[in-house]
Amino acid sequence: MTQINLADAQDVFRDAGKNVLFTTFLIDQHDRIKAREAMACFADRLGATERSLNVRYPQADLRVAFGLGASAWQLLFPTIQPPKELVNFQPVVGPKYTAPATPGDLFLHIRANDMAVVYEVAAELREFLHNWTSVVDETVGFRYFEGRAIIGFVDGTENPAGPEAPEYAIIGDEDPEFINGSYAFAQKYTHNLDAWNNLATEDQERAIGRHKFSDQELYDDDKLPNAHNLASQDNDDGVEHKIVRMNVPYGDPSRGVAGTYFIGYARHFTVTQRMLENMFSQSDRLLDFSTPITGNAFFIPAKSLLARIADGDLFPVDYPDE
Repeated sequence: MTQINLADAQDVFRDAGKNVLFTTFLIDQHDRIKAREAMACFADRLGATERSLNVRYPQADLRVAFGLGASAWQLLFPTIQPPKELVNFQPVVGPKYTAPATPGDLFLHIRANDMAVVYEVAAELREFLHNWTSVVDETVGFRYFEGRAIIGFVDGTENPAGPEAPEYAIIGDEDPEFINGSYAFAQKYTHNLDAWNNLATEDQERAIGRHKFSDQELYDDDKLPNAHNLASQDNDDGVEHKIVRMNVPYGDPSRGVAGTYFIGYARHFTVTQRMLENMFSQSDRLLDFSTPITGNAFFIPAKSLLARIADGDLFPVDYPDE
């Protein structure tokens, strides 16, 4: 039995970071050969860039995760069977609200204690991305007071942490070709903070399912039936399944824009999918104040798989439609 090797996994099972940059790209599909050559170069330089910045600025605690969507996989590696649960995300339609699916081929999650390091990584990687991809979303996030979400509640209290986190975030021997990888789901929300802040604190607490100040969980009888920490659970087969979730605040106060960038890393994308279906089918109370505007699923390759991509091992030698 092949064992998970955390040294081979990208940074998907630790916290979101103090200064954060999320970027989603589309691949220019007019020249597939060029895209594959560029992907090999990028895969090679990604690890080198991260290592260099960590050596130069060790206090920054730089962490990077890179992923590919299902369409990108088919474009780049058409002869290689994709990871078992890599899919093009489809909209989740509830009675009141919909989780949209939006375009996205490649994904970067960069975070560090120092925003200058985040910027430098993104700027250096742009050299290997700009002439074969286009950016469809770039979001700068930050750690809010006391690790709270932008709506004022402490985030991540029930997240798997420490040695148990990888069990929920890292693919194991159920898909041995892609062991040490992960599935990411990225979803950007905007919030109506004026309406949210007009709620009494007790009503906010019932909507979330926790006390705002102490972060203690409410008794179930004190929560709304569609409280966020009830509606967003996956209790398939009577067992609570978890992912490593991170809610990153972002905002533009001068324009009155405030939101959350949700990133969830999972061993099984089906767990994330069920969580979304539960949230939207039950009309999670938080959705009355939160509008999802993006939705993408990605596979986060193991470092060893990125090395094989850099060496060209996954690209087709001859392919009939090219």
